[in-house]
Order: sequence, then C-alpha cells, then structure tokens
Amino acid sequence: MTRYKNTDSVTQISDKYFQMRDEIRQLVVGNDELIEMIVIAVLSEGHILIEGVPGTAKTTLAKTSAILLGCEFHRFQSSVDSQPADIIGIQFWNADRNIFELKKGPIFTNILLVDEINRLPPKTQSAFIEALSETQATIDGTEYPLPHPFFTIATQNPMEFEGTFPLIEAQKDRFMFSVNATQLSAEDEFEIIRRERDGMLNWKTFAKNMSPLFTREGILNDVKYVKQIHAGEEILSYIRDIIMATREHADIALGSSSRGSIALIRGSRAKAALENRDYVIPDDVKAVTLQALQHRIILRREAEISGTNATAVIRQILDSVEVP
Repeated sequence: MTRYKNTDSVTQISDKYFQMRDEIRQLVVGNDELIEMIVIAVLSEGHILIEGVPGTAKTTLAKTSAILLGCEFHRFQSSVDSQPADIIGIQFWNADRNIFELKKGPIFTNILLVDEINRLPPKTQSAFIEALSETQATIDGTEYPLPHPFFTIATQNPMEFEGTFPLIEAQKDRFMFSVNATQLSAEDEFEIIRRERDGMLNWKTFAKNMSPLFTREGILNDVKYVKQIHAGEEILSYIRDIIMATREHADIALGSSSRGSIALIRGSRAKAALENRDYVIPDDVKAVTLQALQHRIILRREAEISGTNATAVIRQILDSVEVP
C-alpha cells in the first residue's frame, strides 16, 4: 500500500476529535480515555465493551457522542427476559396490506448503547454478537444489513452476579476494545458537585446547544482515510511480537487471538490520525494495547490466586517487548 498523502484530511480528523473532546468535557467529567477510545473505535469500525460500576456517565457520554458524531442513537436496556426479537426486530403480518412487514429493533441504528449486556440470556447475546461480527441481523431466516456506520457501546457491571449471564470469551473477542470505567478521583468528584450546584449538568439544556462536528457520510470517508495511514514493517513486527508474547507469557493460559492483531493495527492507525499524523509510531500501538488485549487473554489460575490481573500482565509485556 502506498503511503497516505492526504495530510489535510488527517488534520481535519484530529481537529474534529479535539473539538468533540472539549465539547463533551463541558458536561462529562474525567472520562478523557473513554472519549478517545470511542472515536478510535468509530474510525476503526470496531465496538467497545465497558466494564464498570453504575453512575460513571456511560449513557450520557454515549448520547453526547452520538449527537456530535451526527449519528442516530438507540439505547437498549438488557434484562434477563430479553428475547432476540427485542433487539433485532420481528416480521409481523399486516392484515390491511396482506403482507409480512419488518418491524426493526433498536439494533438498526448508527450508535447503539447496550446497557448491562451480561443480563442478556445466552440466546439473545448470540443474536447481538452476530450483528457485531457481520454487521447484519437475521430475522426469520432473512439477513438484513445494518446501517453504516454501525458502532456499539456495551456495558456490564462486575459487581452484580444475580440474574446475569457473563459473556463467554468467544463473544468478548468480538469487541475491538474493552475499557474499565472507574469511579472519579476526589478532584473530579468535587467538580461534579460544583457543576450540579451551579446548574451545569442539565442534559436537555446542554443537548440543545450542541451541533454535530461529524456527519455519517464524513465518518465513512474518515474510515477510508484511516485505513490508508502508513504502518511500516517495523510496526507490524512490533504488533506481532506483542501478540506472540501474550501466547508465551507464564501467567497467561490463553493468549490473544488474531483479532487482537487486527485491533492493534486498526486502533494504532486511528490513534495516529487523532495525533495529526499520517504514519504510525510505536507509541500509537502502546496507546491501544491494553484496551485491545485485556479482554482477549485468560490468566492461569495460579496467577489469579496470587493477585495478578490482565492489566498488570499486559504492561509487563509492553515493558519486555523490544520497541522498534
């Protein structure tokens, strides 16, 4: 592939991202990493799984991002009795027209927020995962393509166990990135309290004053630009070495799949674009490695018992793999 030359387009992507981040910061406090990963995932044609406790502004952030991205937004609240039809839709008989018609579910949108995905029963999870993998939904044996762009944010609460069906590893692997949403620092918590006192956290008022920075058509063009950002052979070798290290590490029972490699190259290209560069550097790869791999590895039981976690192991790998 020839090196990407349209620097003006990369600059526009970077400028719009920083404008979007600054706009969201006016309402949402302390989620800069998640804001960045949302834009990287959109530009990489991937999806995000957010694991964290309730009340960390996930829904507000998703709705705000949808407006600024100029995209249609739907939210689906998972429950233990949710059926596949609730999320993908059904065929129903229209007696007046004497035909079957399609009633589309909330999955037919550009940005979909699935709250507490681990509350979905396995059958419904499978229907949802098909959409992530193949950008389509199957209803009564007929395949229906989903809108483009199609981007999903799914959340799960690790502190709740009753009435939940944790995602199996093969389903987690369909998410390009996984992000841990943590509670705010004392300083950020104080800022939340101050903004509430001053009436600065009214979503409806804030939403009225927002204008899209992107368009659906523009996002599709930006995705094409990002795919052409230069990644040299040394970068590809670096990604390979990181992936292979996950398969050889003493604390890891099962290393990353090849989807991890794809997530790293796509994500690092998008990260380069956000940094206003038309080429990938090792720091771009490092910036997305934790989010791309932490849900793709399984630790050995002995490592878990000793208190080791995926985050620590991946950081060890980044410290040990030679940087080109």
